[in-house]
Amino acid sequence: MKPVLLSAYTMTSCLGRGLAPTRAAFRAVTSGLAPCRFDTVDLDTWVGEIAGLDDVPMPAALARFDCRNNRASELGLSQDGFSERVEEAATRCGANRAGVFVGTSTAGILQTELAYRRRDPASGALPADFDYRRTHNTFSAAEYVRARLALAGPCAAMSTACSSSAKAFASAARMLDAGLIDMAVVGGVDTLCLTTLYGFASLQLLSSAPCRPYDVARDGISIGEASAFFLLERAPREGSIALLGTGESSDAHHMSAPHPEGLGARRAMEAALRAAGLAPDSIDYVNLHGTGTPSNDAAEDIAVHGILGDAVPVNSTKGMTGHTLGAAGAVEAMFSVLAIEEERFPGSAGTRAVDPKLRARYEIRGGGRAIARVLSNSFGFGGSNCSLVFGRVGA
Repeated sequence: MKPVLLSAYTMTSCLGRGLAPTRAAFRAVTSGLAPCRFDTVDLDTWVGEIAGLDDVPMPAALARFDCRNNRASELGLSQDGFSERVEEAATRCGANRAGVFVGTSTAGILQTELAYRRRDPASGALPADFDYRRTHNTFSAAEYVRARLALAGPCAAMSTACSSSAKAFASAARMLDAGLIDMAVVGGVDTLCLTTLYGFASLQLLSSAPCRPYDVARDGISIGEASAFFLLERAPREGSIALLGTGESSDAHHMSAPHPEGLGARRAMEAALRAAGLAPDSIDYVNLHGTGTPSNDAAEDIAVHGILGDAVPVNSTKGMTGHTLGAAGAVEAMFSVLAIEEERFPGSAGTRAVDPKLRARYEIRGGGRAIARVLSNSFGFGGSNCSLVFGRVGA
């Protein structure tokens, strides 16, 4: 695979709006998780909620897209000079040569939940002002980004559970390599809704405390919400940060449980390393999927240790943001990029004592070492797996 330049990026989560608070949390290993107070939810769990998201104004011309999910995207697109960088690139390449690839899981399902509360008491019909296509529909996440940035190239939404926005990188890289586009906006967005919170509660996967990946006492996930976007372009410069490799697999072991030996996860990591032309010992840090459930962490540990042994530091950043589901791949791509920029790997918020049964080199505290190449894992329900390699070109 030819390296793909990451020329601009932005992220919004419970850690704050934009790169500045995200970088500060990375350095201080702080968490944005708090007891759940979302909407009418009555669950004993912690969530990563974006503060003030309901009050974010939408562009007047795109008011029909108004929903919590697209407001999260709007925050990301309007920060860190991201939309300006995209506009500059589109001016060079042409808007019809600019692709948009966005990963999401539940997308704008909250909008349907809210509309359902206002259904006609006699007929049960949803209110006339409910716009399914531009709010709830999975494609609305990608369609809004394309419309907001005035782009006209290929546009796709990926919805493969928690690997969604990692797979968005893989799709964009293939399009660039095939010469179908010259630039791509890639990212992920997912926001809180009752379906997600009560759904994971029904699976007995929610923790009543902030999640603690790899901890001996880990007992479940904390759900978060976030948006993260990247501008991908051709021909990265020597020393610039780039996407070096992508790897995907589908083990289809179970609808919600991972393969107990991490078979699909291992295949995805091996494929990403092959695409990047790298040996396992070339990786300086692994950002794990690391959800904090007993089975997911154990299965991923088998896969990671089987490839990298215990020589490479690994950990999960979900203790900072919670599990942002369809946005997780893009969020953790951001932490991977920050690890390269900061030349140190982050710490693991929430983790206190690493489970001695797990064998990979899990680091609770951040470390100051040269980070040139990072492997980032995202694994979803149904055995949908994706691993990405980021690094400095020529390092």
